[in-house]
Amino acid sequence: MTTPTYITTPLYYVNGDPHIGHAYTTVVADFLARFHRLAGDDTFFLTGTDEHGEKIFQAAQTAGMETGAYVDSVAAKFADAWKTLLVTNDDFIRTTEARHTQIVRQVLQSVYDQGDIYYDEYEGAYCVGCERFLTDRDLVDGKCPDHNAVPETRREGNYFFRMEKHREWLRQHIQQTPEFIRPEGYANEVLSILSEPIGDLSISRPRQRVPWGIGLPWDDDHVTYVWFDALLNYVSALGYPDGERYTHYWESARHLIGKDILKTHAIFWPTMLRAMGAPIYAGLNVGGYLMGSDGQKMSKTLGNVVDPFVLAERYSPDAVRYYLIKDVPYGQDSSVGEKALVDRHNADLANDLGNLVSRVRALLLRHTDGKLPVPVATPTEDEIIAQGTQLKEKVTELITNLKFWSALEEVMQFVRRLNRYFNDEEPWKLAKAEDGAERLGTVLYTCVEGLRIVSILLEPALPMKVRELRHSLALPDGDLSAAGQWGLAPSGEQIPAEAQSLFPKAEVPEAEISAADDPSGGQDGGANQAPKASGKKKGPKKPDAEPAEDVEQISIDEFFRVQMKVAQVTSAEAVPKTDKLLKITLRVGEQERTVVSGIAQFYDPADLPGRRVVVVTNLKPAKLRGIISEGMILAAEDADGNLALVEPDKQLPSGATVR
Repeated sequence: MTTPTYITTPLYYVNGDPHIGHAYTTVVADFLARFHRLAGDDTFFLTGTDEHGEKIFQAAQTAGMETGAYVDSVAAKFADAWKTLLVTNDDFIRTTEARHTQIVRQVLQSVYDQGDIYYDEYEGAYCVGCERFLTDRDLVDGKCPDHNAVPETRREGNYFFRMEKHREWLRQHIQQTPEFIRPEGYANEVLSILSEPIGDLSISRPRQRVPWGIGLPWDDDHVTYVWFDALLNYVSALGYPDGERYTHYWESARHLIGKDILKTHAIFWPTMLRAMGAPIYAGLNVGGYLMGSDGQKMSKTLGNVVDPFVLAERYSPDAVRYYLIKDVPYGQDSSVGEKALVDRHNADLANDLGNLVSRVRALLLRHTDGKLPVPVATPTEDEIIAQGTQLKEKVTELITNLKFWSALEEVMQFVRRLNRYFNDEEPWKLAKAEDGAERLGTVLYTCVEGLRIVSILLEPALPMKVRELRHSLALPDGDLSAAGQWGLAPSGEQIPAEAQSLFPKAEVPEAEISAADDPSGGQDGGANQAPKASGKKKGPKKPDAEPAEDVEQISIDEFFRVQMKVAQVTSAEAVPKTDKLLKITLRVGEQERTVVSGIAQFYDPADLPGRRVVVVTNLKPAKLRGIISEGMILAAEDADGNLALVEPDKQLPSGATVR
C-alpha cells in the first residue's frame, strides 16, 4: 500500500512577478514530490497564488488596472513560470476561486460561532508590507526587519482570533514532536516566541480601507485578513472538511516555506487548525534567505538580482534546478549568482557526468557496434557494484533529513568514482589489445550500468536531462527500487548513433562576472578559473581553436620572471565546504609549502602523495578559504574541461627548475 504524501509551497503573493526566492522553494518542493513519486508514494503537490490584501489592491492601482484583471495577469505568470522550471504540481489554487472563498467563509463562521473570534479596537505599529500589526519584539531599531521600514501607527476596529489560548498546547506539541519544524534551529526560534504571551490575532480589515478581500459572513463591512484567508488554501484545495482528497492526504501534509513566514505558519496556522477542530499538519520545512553573489540582499539598485527564468533559457531548466538544490543548503542563508551556477554546471554536469557519457558512447559505437556488451565481472568491479547498489539508501536517508545538497553530492561522488574506474581501466587500450574485447565489454557495461543508477537518483533534480541520458545509452526508465539493483542495463540493446551533448560547456557573459563572484582575488590554484566569454549565445566549447592574431606577446625575459619548479606532493586533503579545492603540501627542494588547487573534481587526494608536479613558486601568496596558498600547480585542460596535472616524464629531483 502506497504512503500518502502531501507537499505544498506557500501561496505566492501576486503584488509582483515570480523571482528567485519563489523559484527556489518551488523547485525544492518539486524535487521532493518527484522523489516521493519515484519511491512509489501516493503524492499530491500543491502550489498557487495569494490574491487578496492591501498590497495587491495598491499594486493594481499603481498598474492602472482593475484588481481582478491584475491578479489574473500575475497569477498566469506564476503558472507559466513553474512550467518553465519543469515543476509538476498536481494543483494550482488561487485564493480568488470560489472553491476557496466558500471554505474561508465557512471556517470563519464556525470559529466565530464557538466564541473564538471577537471584535475590539486596537492601536499599534502596522507594517503595510507584512499586512499586520507588529509588536515591539518584532521591530529592530524601530523598523520592520523584513521591509526596513518604519511602521505606521494605526488605530482601528478589527475582529480578533483568540490565539493566545492555544499557546501552551502549541509549545508542548513542538517540544514533543521533533520533526514538526525542521531544521531544528527554527523550532527553537518558535519555542522562544512561545515562551512569552503571543496575544490574539487581528483577522479583519475595514472594507472601506481594503475593499479587495473576502467579506466576513457575519459583518460584510469587514474583509478577512490575509492569514485567515491564504493559509486555508492548504485544506480548501483538498476539499475540506470531508472531501476525498482531504481525508486521504491532509494529515501527511508537509509545508515548505521561507523563514520570512515562519511565525505565520508555525504559530498562526496550527492554532487556527486547532480552533477549527482539524488535525495538525505533519511538518514544516523552513528554507533560508537567498542573497546576491556579493552576500547582500538582492536589489536592482545593487545589480545583484538573479532571474532564474533568464538563466533557464540561457543554460537549461535542469541546470537551474540542479544549482539551486546543490548549492543552497536547505535551511541556511545562501548567496547565489550566475557565475556560481556556471561553475557548478561545468564541474558536475559537463565535466563529470556529461563527459563520462560521451566517452562511453564513443567507445560503444566504435568497438561494439553500438550494442551494450555482456559483462564478465571480476573483483575489480566489486567495489563499484557495492557502492552503486548502496547509493539508493544513502540518498534516501539524506533527502529524508532535508540534506538535499548532500544527496546530490553523494551521487556525484559515485559519478567521479566511475570516471576514475574508466581512466584506470583504460578501455581505449583494451580496444586495441588482441585479447581485450571481453574486458572492454565489462568496463563499458559497468560504466553504463552505473550511469543507469545515477540517472534514476538524479531524476528529481534533472528530469529532462536524465531522460536524454537514458535514451543516449538505450537504458530503461526505473523507479527508486531499480536504483538499488545491479545488472538491469539490457545487454545487446542498440544505442542511437546520434545523440545531443547532454551538458555543453557553459560560459558566463563577461558582463555578469564581478569581483563579488571571485573571492579568491584571481588566484585559484590554477585549475578552477571561471570561463570567460564574449556574451554570445552559449554552446559547446570548440576544441583546438586557433589563437587569435592579437594575442599579446611577451619577451623571453618576461617569461623567465615566472619561476617553475618540480615539486613532490607529501600530503593532500579536501578543503571543507567546497568540492573543487584541495589543500596540497609540497616538498620543493628543501622547502615545504602549501598550495590550494582546484583539482578536486579530477583527483582523489589519497592518490596524490608521492607524485611529482610542476609548481609556480614566485606568485604572491593568496588566501583561499582561509588557507594561505603559496604557489600554483600547473594543469592542462582539454576541450571538454578535463584537467590533467603537468608532470615530468623522467624522475627529476624535487626542486629542479622548469624552463
